[in-house]
Amino acid sequence: MDPSNLPVDNVIAETTHLRFLNRGGWSYVERNNSTGVVCILARTSENRIILVEQHRPPVDCKVIELPAGLAGDLVDQADEQLEVAARRELLEETGYQAEQLRRATAVTSSAGLTNEVVTMFIADGLKKVAPGGGDESENIIVHEVALDEIDDWLIRAQASGKLVDSRVYAGLYFLLRNDGTQT
Repeated sequence: MDPSNLPVDNVIAETTHLRFLNRGGWSYVERNNSTGVVCILARTSENRIILVEQHRPPVDCKVIELPAGLAGDLVDQADEQLEVAARRELLEETGYQAEQLRRATAVTSSAGLTNEVVTMFIADGLKKVAPGGGDESENIIVHEVALDEIDDWLIRAQASGKLVDSRVYAGLYFLLRNDGTQT
């Protein structure tokens, strides 16, 4: 496709963190304060996956998620590399550092709503070095769940009224089915 024929984005509205756009009659949202999104599949040496839980205002309930965050959202780190952001977010949210971090895949967040692409990393060789729980604006609960019990654990979480972020399921696919090998 000839790039000169692509529709031009028209800004409909903008806030500190989001921009609402229209492209050829299609409205969507993009982040204007980051260069990417990272998501971490953190696996302990005991074959446990690290999950986080936090209240998410858009759905008004607690959500079970993989550790994740934005790259390039810090004022002094606008050019932050995705792997650096993944390491930072893993430590901040869970208190773990990883010896090895490798890219698993990139997935769309919600392609009909946003241009956001999430890059997933697999973290192995974990060492607990801090309490985790997020930064001053977050109240994150860290869960360590045995991979052989993950299905039942997620069912119980949902039965208790929590939602499960779809990236948990996508991440488990790459972690369990492909052992994290990029496809």
